[in-house]
Amino acid sequence: MKIYKFGGASVKDAEGVRNVLKVLEANGHGSKVIVISAMGKITNALEEVVNAYLSTGKYTEALQPVKEFHLNILQQLFPKKEEPVYAKVKNYFEELENFIQHNRSQQYDYVYDQVVIYGELLSTTIVSEFLTAEGYGNDWLDARNCIKTDSTYRDAQVQWPETQAAIINLVKRDHVTITQGFIGTDSNNFSTTLGREGSDYTAGIFAYCLNADSVTIWKDVPGVLNADPRVFEKPRLLEQISYEEAIELAFYGASVIHPKTLQPLQRKEIPLYVRSFLNPENDGTAVKKGQPISPKIPCFIVKKNQVLISLSALDFSFIIEENISHIFSLFHKYQIKVDLIQNSAISFSVCVDNKFNNLEKLINQLKATFRVTYNTGVSLYTIRHFDDAAIRELEKDKKILLKQTTRETVQIIATP
Repeated sequence: MKIYKFGGASVKDAEGVRNVLKVLEANGHGSKVIVISAMGKITNALEEVVNAYLSTGKYTEALQPVKEFHLNILQQLFPKKEEPVYAKVKNYFEELENFIQHNRSQQYDYVYDQVVIYGELLSTTIVSEFLTAEGYGNDWLDARNCIKTDSTYRDAQVQWPETQAAIINLVKRDHVTITQGFIGTDSNNFSTTLGREGSDYTAGIFAYCLNADSVTIWKDVPGVLNADPRVFEKPRLLEQISYEEAIELAFYGASVIHPKTLQPLQRKEIPLYVRSFLNPENDGTAVKKGQPISPKIPCFIVKKNQVLISLSALDFSFIIEENISHIFSLFHKYQIKVDLIQNSAISFSVCVDNKFNNLEKLINQLKATFRVTYNTGVSLYTIRHFDDAAIRELEKDKKILLKQTTRETVQIIATP
């Protein structure tokens, strides 16, 4: 049993869907679970539907481009309008609109999860029907029947015993199964999501529960690179890395692998391969137990749109354990992800990710106890396996707000 994952870039248009078939045919018809994300930027588009609905009560204008996008792909892949896939796609949009019309909740995270899951349901239905039409047999499986979670909407935590039992029961051995990344259900049968880019994590969950031979993530890059090609010039391919190294890179913000993906794979020593769907004949990157990073070169990571918060006590007393405990309880309350910490006797600085848009609430709470200064829109740069030349190059033409160095890693918070 092998697990494949195709992201949104790999199925962003009709040609991408056709290419998925080419990749699968080149790798045989053996037992596989194929996890597929929403097409292209559809998750972003569905977020706009949520925003429009909750802010104005009107959503049809935001939803129309989503309908047209999928219809355009359908028309290219299925010239005959009588194909069953047209009715299936139409039914999903009717389900989505029915939810919005009858929903009474104004809780953003809940509404978000009930809406954005349709991106994955639509993409997997289209891909599954296309593969079937082309003679590549497969079973379509609703991941919500498999991935059981708590009710932390937008960042749901997996309930492992229930999830493993469901996956073992529903995934047929010696078959090809098409399923969705990113989505699950809670105990009330409401849809949940595992966090943005969580499709990699879904692949890891299926691999763990099925004792898979390997996981392959098919990307639009050659493999794991030492830098994001959208930000840094001339990145180099890392041919092999260990689980630990991959976890470090993912934690610091390397977007090629979701941070949670490696943990279930590491527990059962399931190899992970990151390969290019544009050049599937290439080996890409292998992530395995105990593999030293090769080549060992500086790895550059950047997380943009971060917030640097600096705190000091109102009476200039020391920042002690009790203060820090209170601060972190607020981070937890407002779902603020901490990326870097630095403290002195009377001050405490932290770089955070405000992905749930709770910064204003957090700051107001902190001001009751601390002097607070903060900078929004900063970038957090990380260099793993740094050298002096790498640091000099990164710091060039930037205003450095904070710098922290450990044995293998240097982190810099800067504005352009």
